[in-house]
Amino acid sequence: PDTAYTYTNKGNMVACISNGTAVLGLGNIGALASKPVMEGKSVLFKKFAGVNCIDLCVDCPDKDKFIDVVRHLAPSFGGINLEDIKGPDCFYIEDRLKELMPIPVFHDDQHGTAIVCLAGLINALKISNKDISNIKIVCNGAGAAGIACMKLIQVYGAKKENCYICDTHGVIYPGRPTGMNDFKASLANETVTKDMTLEEVCAGADVLIGVSAAGAFTEACLTALAPDPVIFAMANPEPEVRPDAAKAIRPDCIIATGRSDFPNQINNVMCFPFLFRATLDCRATQINEDMKMAAAMALAGLAEKPVPDEVKRAF
Repeated sequence: PDTAYTYTNKGNMVACISNGTAVLGLGNIGALASKPVMEGKSVLFKKFAGVNCIDLCVDCPDKDKFIDVVRHLAPSFGGINLEDIKGPDCFYIEDRLKELMPIPVFHDDQHGTAIVCLAGLINALKISNKDISNIKIVCNGAGAAGIACMKLIQVYGAKKENCYICDTHGVIYPGRPTGMNDFKASLANETVTKDMTLEEVCAGADVLIGVSAAGAFTEACLTALAPDPVIFAMANPEPEVRPDAAKAIRPDCIIATGRSDFPNQINNVMCFPFLFRATLDCRATQINEDMKMAAAMALAGLAEKPVPDEVKRAF
């Protein structure tokens, strides 16, 4: 089997695979409608990291049938990038495919977002002179990205009792009667025992992360935050709050979004092409937690290095 990496393009070929059940900003619009995003991701793999990539849009919303299709593709590819699959199916699908396939399987909506979010947070906390171990962090959005972000932030050193994750029903806490699943329950904050809104939990928060919906961060949310707050409004294409609006309410904040036309962009493209480049080059069979943390730390460190002239010319 190893000779396939020598005599074929397997070692430099990734499949970007979706069933179209959670397409960027558009929801469950189907496999065919996901194709423009999948093609775009494939171009980014090649442009930024020289990784060959093909989009595969699988018309199969059933999670077990989808797994059965993808699991048999391993001979053709060096890695699998899962994309735009709804939660909680995406967690089950990724976990199962990692068990079944001998090549790396990576759900970028989860882990790419988490890696770049943590990298940005590391540097934002340096600027605001705050310690990850004793700050209050609120995340609005408990889908693939929100859950992965909070997990990685906790691995980095945030205390679980200081982390609050919200969905459309409010703060997630143990035994909440509505809108729960096992993945949300794993991040439930045990200090909360009754229903609490996003605005309520923002009181005194040092960090407010959004992977939710346009306009979700109200004036009341921002006003309630602690001094010198860090606000990551990462909903695309329209963030939870625009930087100018956030600065008008909280001039002391550090504000970042997922968009390239605003300062302080937090976007997966800073991660996934290069993470797969390294993964393919070292022939790793999985992308594990240590690799994700190493990527976040390296990306955070890169922001402190001199900017090359070619990058200055590009911007």
